[in-house]
Amino acid sequence: MGKLLLPPEYRSTLDIVETQKAIRSLKTFIQNNLSQALNLKRVSAPLFVQAETGLNDNLTGVETPVGFDLTKHPEMGRIEIVQSLAKWKRQALHEYGFEPGVGLYTDMNAIRPHEETDNLHSIYVDQWDWELVMREEERNFAYLKKIVTKIYDVFLRTEEFMRYEYPTQYSSLLPEEIFFVTSQELEDAWPDLTGDEREAKITREKKAIFVSQIGKKLKSGKPHDGRAPDYDDWELNGDIILWHPVLDRHVELSSMGIRVNSESLKRQLEERNAMDRLEYPFHQQLLAGELPQTIGGGIGQSRICLFFMQKAHIGEVQASVWPEQMRQKCRENGIHLL
Repeated sequence: MGKLLLPPEYRSTLDIVETQKAIRSLKTFIQNNLSQALNLKRVSAPLFVQAETGLNDNLTGVETPVGFDLTKHPEMGRIEIVQSLAKWKRQALHEYGFEPGVGLYTDMNAIRPHEETDNLHSIYVDQWDWELVMREEERNFAYLKKIVTKIYDVFLRTEEFMRYEYPTQYSSLLPEEIFFVTSQELEDAWPDLTGDEREAKITREKKAIFVSQIGKKLKSGKPHDGRAPDYDDWELNGDIILWHPVLDRHVELSSMGIRVNSESLKRQLEERNAMDRLEYPFHQQLLAGELPQTIGGGIGQSRICLFFMQKAHIGEVQASVWPEQMRQKCRENGIHLL
C-alpha cells in the first residue's frame, strides 16, 4: 500500500447516488467535447493483444503486463492485457485510412498489478486513449503546444459545466492558461529534488502545467521520469498536471506526445539497449514508413472525476480492489470507496 493521504475533516460534497450520476454526466461531457476539439471518431478497442505483435505498451519500459495462454489456440502464443493502446491506435489509423487532421478515441481499460495503490493509483486503469493523424511538417513543439491548449480548453469548459450543475458544491480551480515548462528547466531550477518533487513545486505555484520532454536523459544523466522508448518522441511529449487542493498535491491527468518516427525510434531504443524490439511487426511497419505520423495520449477517466468532483480518493469514483487496511482508514475518515 502506498502513502494514503487523509484530508482532515474531509466529506464528499456528493453522496454515493449523486456521485454515480455525476460520473456519467462528467464522462459524457468530456468525451463529447474532446472529440469535437480534436476531430476524433470513436472506435472499439481491444482488451488484449498478442505479445508477439509488439503492440502492447511497455509504459516506462519495465512493467510486466498481465497475460495468459489460449487453451484452444496455443499457436497464437502469449496473450497480454493491454497496458495502454499507444501503438495499437497508430496501426488502427493506418488500417482505417484516416487523413491528417482526423483521429480516433476509445475507452481503454487495463490492469496494472505493479501499481502501489494510494489516493491516485489503482490496479484498474480506465482512460480515454486518443490518436490524431498529423502532417510531417507539424512535427514540432508548436504543434504539440497547440494540441495541449485545446485539451486544456476542454478542461476549462468542464469546470464551467460543473459550476453550472453543482453551483453550491463546486468552486473554480483552474487558471485561464496552462503553464509550459521543460523537464530540463525544472532540473535547472531544483537540481537537488526528484522529478516528482519538482512537479509538485511548480504545480503548486502555477496550478496547471505541461511538463515536456519526458524520458530523455537530462544534464544530470537521469531522465525526469520513465517513458517507453518506442511510442513517444522524448523531445516532443509531456504530461498535463493540475493542482488538487483537496489532497494538497499535484495530479497528472494526461500523458501524451508526438509519436516516434524511424529516426527517433532507433535513437531511443539504442539509448535503452532495446534494439531487439525492432524485430516486432509494429516496429517493422514503422521503419518501412507504412504508419502515419501521429500525436496521441491518454486521459485518465477516474482521475478526471476525482479532480472535477473534488474527491479525496480514486476509489470514490471507480470500483476496484484495495488493501483492507486502506479501506478501514478511509471509512474512519469519511472516504467511501466503491
